[in-house]
Amino acid sequence: MTRKGKLLAGVAAAMSLLTMASACGSTQGNTAKADDANGHVELTWYYPVNVGGEITKTIEGLTAQYNKEHPNVTIKPVYTGDYDETRTKVQAGVRAKKLPDLGVSLSSELYTYRDMGAIQPLDDLIDADSDGKQYLVDFYPAYLANSQADGKTWSIPFQRSTVVLYYNKDLFKKAGLDPDKPPTTWDELRDDAKKLTVPGQQWGVELPSTVSTYWIYQALALQNAGKGRNIMSNDGKKAYFDTTSNVEALQFMSDLSRKDKVMPTGTIDWKTSPTDFINGKTAMLYQTTGNLTNIKNNAKFDFGVAFLPAGKQYATPTGGGNLYVFKGIPDSHKQAAWKFIRWLTTPERAAQWSIDTGYVAPSKKAYETDAMKKYIAGFPQAAVARDQLKYATKELSTHNNGKVMQALNDAVQATVIGDKTPAQALKDAQQQADEALAPYSK
Repeated sequence: MTRKGKLLAGVAAAMSLLTMASACGSTQGNTAKADDANGHVELTWYYPVNVGGEITKTIEGLTAQYNKEHPNVTIKPVYTGDYDETRTKVQAGVRAKKLPDLGVSLSSELYTYRDMGAIQPLDDLIDADSDGKQYLVDFYPAYLANSQADGKTWSIPFQRSTVVLYYNKDLFKKAGLDPDKPPTTWDELRDDAKKLTVPGQQWGVELPSTVSTYWIYQALALQNAGKGRNIMSNDGKKAYFDTTSNVEALQFMSDLSRKDKVMPTGTIDWKTSPTDFINGKTAMLYQTTGNLTNIKNNAKFDFGVAFLPAGKQYATPTGGGNLYVFKGIPDSHKQAAWKFIRWLTTPERAAQWSIDTGYVAPSKKAYETDAMKKYIAGFPQAAVARDQLKYATKELSTHNNGKVMQALNDAVQATVIGDKTPAQALKDAQQQADEALAPYSK
């Protein structure tokens, strides 16, 4: 297991104990300062950065603008690392009874945060808004899937994504491939990757297998599954890891490196794989659309963005972060946090956020803005992830999600480094997931 894997395993184990201990959902404290005599509210906002680019500057610019427009509110953004590190900080906040007011975290953390007693549902705030219901309906259904549970809305889609295929059109031409025809099936992906591989110089394709390991693999599993099937139950109480179709999907991922030799052997780092693509070390790359602007700004070649190649079907899990309001904050902070969320997710602001970062604007109206229409007209690659949403489904999300996710991460990594066969790795992951979910599946 990698050092990162060991760290996450420790976090997952600690979260498992914490989740069980806080099953009663006790209210936690928070980091918020008391309102001053003039009613000024100061909100602490946790935000992660899980992709390349200058997102920190974008976040700071947005909060500075909001603070200027709303003199009675100060939003204090606190950078919390990547998504995994953010989860760890929230865990520590629950333990210390000192949580922020609001934060961005993986949408798939819903069950974990709820079981920890860390977050509160947003339905009363939505209902209190005159246009609250319409506001919610405008979000793409695929992005609401990880935002709602048990008839309640627990978070609001913000920096959302899907996995997409990036490909180097210049290298396609050099290999005698049509630069306007990316692979559409697994067989085509393998064949194209063979033509694009130059031993010792360039790989045909890279599928990252660290940090978001489970996410890249889940895309393959969904593509090889029957319609409507996922790797977990919709209520987050069961995992379905060791099915025949899932083993086949992991075998395909392993074969790309160990049999077909079109991908590096061993683990491929999530954070450096975009740099590999930008530097021409790989001709094709599975990555989040959240890296689109980073690649656009730094690639010195013509590149394309495409749907993920289909196995039995087109499919991708959704991904990215949602906006959560944490539990135990004063009502004045709760109201102020909601107003900030509404401001941050207006169509115009969501469109500009998508343009600045590459994340998918999560609402339909954002794509009707003049700014987004103009951007897509000049850069059609920006519409690919949105269009792929018709084939998108819920990201891995369960109770005790840290431990369940880590079990799958370990299985994928054990396979790509050659320690286990796909069948054995997923069998072990299934056993670990069953143990982690046992308290919830009775």
